[in-house]
Amino acid sequence: MLAKKLPALFIGHGSPMNAVSDNPYTQEWEVLGKSLPKPTLILMISAHWYTRGIAVTAMTQPKTIHDFGGFPEALYQVEYPAAGSPELAQKVADLLAPEHVHLDKSEWGLDHGTWEILVRMYPDADIPVVQLSIDGTKPPAWHLEIGRKLATLREQGVMIMGSGNVVHNLREMNWKNDQVEAYSWASSFEKFVYDNLSSQEVPHPLTQALDREDGKRSNPSPEHFLPLLYVLGTWDGKEVISAPTEGIVSGSLSMLSVQVG
Repeated sequence: MLAKKLPALFIGHGSPMNAVSDNPYTQEWEVLGKSLPKPTLILMISAHWYTRGIAVTAMTQPKTIHDFGGFPEALYQVEYPAAGSPELAQKVADLLAPEHVHLDKSEWGLDHGTWEILVRMYPDADIPVVQLSIDGTKPPAWHLEIGRKLATLREQGVMIMGSGNVVHNLREMNWKNDQVEAYSWASSFEKFVYDNLSSQEVPHPLTQALDREDGKRSNPSPEHFLPLLYVLGTWDGKEVISAPTEGIVSGSLSMLSVQVG
């Protein structure tokens, strides 16, 4: 048992190119990796493992998945050879009971929502990593509750991380200019999220955020927003919640990151 529980993080991961690019966001990820207490294990909830039902990686050596297309060859050469942890996978399944959790021993691995961040935070790949899938059949409040069930892991050397983007509208992105001014709906939704991170209202305003007009425009599908709810679910109601990075690139892609504790 650690003397102090580890922080939980939601990282706005943006483009896969952040794995190999130098910019203010990747620089801050590197700072986080050096400044935060080093975890014994990492549990990652990535937007890119969106499933029916719940699954968790339970293999000893998860593969690096290059789940994208049309990027420079250098990106496909990136490998993140972190070990897995069948023990942590089983612990997650136990904590989420009576929900059924599929222990995936061969199919998935570490997708780019996971490794593009970790290759910057922990480039030595010396911390075992387990991924938890997002059950796309469940409402937002359910995902917040899953985070609450997992919160105790923070006291056991596990860093719980979510990877996504609170504004993720690829259809309306300006692919040629990442410095273009953000759309008004993207800015208003990001501000709404930021303003409600520490809310103790019931139901939590962010479990209903995607019902807002700017929420629907900012998230044509919910999978990049939902990982934030897992991280907020681990909050004890007293810890400081901060934003290590913020800002919208290409008009409609939020790079807001959130730290609990």
